Amino acid sequence: MFNKILCVDDDPITLMLCKKVIGKAEFSKEINTASNGEEALNYFDNLKNSAVDDPSLILPEFVFLDLNMPIMGGWEFLDAFLEKKYYSFFPNIKVLVLSSTIDPIDIEKSKSYPMVIDFISKPITKEMLNSLID
Repeated sequence: MFNKILCVDDDPITLMLCKKVIGKAEFSKEINTASNGEEALNYFDNLKNSAVDDPSLILPEFVFLDLNMPIMGGWEFLDAFLEKKYYSFFPNIKVLVLSSTIDPIDIEKSKSYPMVIDFISKPITKEMLNSLID
């Protein structure tokens, strides 16, 4: 079981489903959410600032990331995460792209980001989570 994860998706039903499936699978103790990439970056800003003052702060281990969102989509989030040096501050973070698209170009593009470990189609399932633990 992981300590903390972040789910980033603009659809409240998808976020609710993720929380339910993750809870039932006992995948993570704490589940935080953001409704777009900008909110997710703000979340990491706050964590970074808090971690400087509190080195015992529990950091997220996984991000489940949608690609198509208003304000800031998944690709923009991944680019900003690298450009703003979040990845160097959170080097153990793993991103799992969850998308309704199965475009081979998107799948290939996701491999260019060092923190992305996989690209899977929505919806999230208990079996999918179990395979991540294994």
